[in-house]
Amino acid sequence: MLKIKRGAPTHNTITVPGDKSISHRVLMLTALSDGACEITNLLCGEDCLHTVEALRGLGVSIELFPEHCSAVVHGCSGKLRAPKGDIHCGNSGTTMRLLAGILAAQPFCSRLVGDPSLSRRPMKRIIEPLSLMGAKLSAEGNNFPPLLVEGKPLQPITYQMPVASAQVKSAILLAGLFAQGKSTVIEYARSRDHTERMLQDFAVAIQRHGREISLKGPSVPQARNFCIPGDISSASFWTVAVAAQPGANLLIENVGLNPSRRAVLDILSRMGACIRETSIGQVEIGEPSGSLEITGTQLRATTIQGEEISNAIDEIPIIAVAGALAQGKTVIRNAQELRVKETDRITALTANLRAMGVGIIEHEDGMEIQGRDSLIGTHVKSFGDHRIAMAFSIAGLFATGETVIEDTSCIATSYPGFEKTLQRFSKGIVIC
Repeated sequence: MLKIKRGAPTHNTITVPGDKSISHRVLMLTALSDGACEITNLLCGEDCLHTVEALRGLGVSIELFPEHCSAVVHGCSGKLRAPKGDIHCGNSGTTMRLLAGILAAQPFCSRLVGDPSLSRRPMKRIIEPLSLMGAKLSAEGNNFPPLLVEGKPLQPITYQMPVASAQVKSAILLAGLFAQGKSTVIEYARSRDHTERMLQDFAVAIQRHGREISLKGPSVPQARNFCIPGDISSASFWTVAVAAQPGANLLIENVGLNPSRRAVLDILSRMGACIRETSIGQVEIGEPSGSLEITGTQLRATTIQGEEISNAIDEIPIIAVAGALAQGKTVIRNAQELRVKETDRITALTANLRAMGVGIIEHEDGMEIQGRDSLIGTHVKSFGDHRIAMAFSIAGLFATGETVIEDTSCIATSYPGFEKTLQRFSKGIVIC
């Protein structure tokens, strides 16, 4: 539980943990590589630790140094070992879906299980393409985990994705590493491209033409070392905390600035946020990175819809909070994917914002938010969702009275140390 009181304009310099999406992918690709790889600035949150333990259970040797946010992974050249029991993915959909792509080609059967939240997330979206490649997959829960994977020799496919999903795209590409020939994914809409960038850096030949991404298998990634940039999704919470607070200033150092992840910055800038980017070029994995300097001001409403949604899907909770603090009506549409995240985020956002005095209309694919000058402190739920918990921690900084957020242990899945940084934005923070 977190108890939060209104914050005053602040002047801070911070860093954020390593990018979660990149951390998962780097762990998997180094595990498949042909040698030892050192990873630095690795996110050691619970989700990524589930990926570590899953890979260890498949015979990959990983030396983990959480106190230094680093690891040494000894690649197995794509030849994994049959697990002795279930593969536990915790709350991590990325672990389950991406591992399914790798396991689809292994000569053994696997059973991937998750916590109650992950067990409500759909798996048909990966079962279909991986089955077309020749593997046998089924979900015990009729489209929901546990997920059974019987690996088979894979054949390449050309697959037109029905939804925009970096996880589905990545599962197919990872399976394509083992297929005999050229595998192609045609995206419904552009999604984050970390997997494609990293495959190139592992010396896997990959081509992109518009929305078509192709690679030729079989291919073993070449071992190399990596330094992971800070997570822009984590940075977005502090960006809103300052952008909506006139007189405040914040510098966030070493943040990933991948073009396929920067939609949150574009949206906030359109809302009037004063954000200055300073690029420091490329880190080793080919990911653009740099620093963000944010100066507080009065935000104004905007509309977020269409293809912009897929590249800001993880940041919609904190964008919705920004909309509640902006002048005018913020409209979010085409975001039905939010209903199959760790919780139904559309319903969660509607319930919590309404409890804080915000006028809000819920739609099947989004919401309309009427901004107001100040929020009302009250009790809100995290719904067991880390991004909901963190978004309303920021909302509490702008509320009269005290805001109490229940069940905040879920924050550790993606952002260990969040509460400590939050205390730099208000003296009225109590961690229970």
